[in-house]
Amino acid sequence: MSIKFLAEDDRPREKFLSKGKNSLSDSELLAIIMGSGNKDETAIELARKILASVNNNWHQLSLLSLKDLMKFKGVGEVKAISIITALEIGRRRANQEIPEKPIISNSNDAYLILKNHLSDLRTEEFWAIFLNQSNKVIHLTQLTQGGINQSMVDVRVLFRTALEHFSTGIIIAHNHPSGNLKPSREDIDITQKIKEAGKLLSIQLLDHLVITQNSYASFSDEGLL
Repeated sequence: MSIKFLAEDDRPREKFLSKGKNSLSDSELLAIIMGSGNKDETAIELARKILASVNNNWHQLSLLSLKDLMKFKGVGEVKAISIITALEIGRRRANQEIPEKPIISNSNDAYLILKNHLSDLRTEEFWAIFLNQSNKVIHLTQLTQGGINQSMVDVRVLFRTALEHFSTGIIIAHNHPSGNLKPSREDIDITQKIKEAGKLLSIQLLDHLVITQNSYASFSDEGLL
């Protein structure tokens, strides 16, 4: 019986899309990796059989060779390689330390993160740092690249990115290739626009940095926020 004839809740890909990855059983995860079963078994049934042979233990499954896996009806070389590759990715992930997210406690912390991206440019760029409630950096991105005098900012894109990363705080920054640290009227206006928009979404604008080749100015430090 093909997977397409199963109830929707028993189709692992559809279940993944509707209920999320955590809803999937081990056999459903393995079925997605394999993609198909054999003429007598669905991918889920075949996955159950394979897992049962190793007492439903992923570590034991990772010890099986290509030949071991290919003993199961419907598991050819391609499926066996897919299974071993997925398990190897899991092993490597487990061996990697989760990188520590930097914490921003003042304007200089933000400057140290941004200066390598902005200090030596000949045209203006607009960047944003997105933070969680602990002021840990969760995302850093360039949002626009403008002319030599100004960088146009799409506030909708800024906050869409913030929402995508569940950010509660934002630090924005742009560079002045001229070397002038004084914010322009446009800089002040866009800062206020972003600040007010953030209030509606409970996303706080924490600072706006103007960066030159050798220094920076902070809206927060200057009392301009």
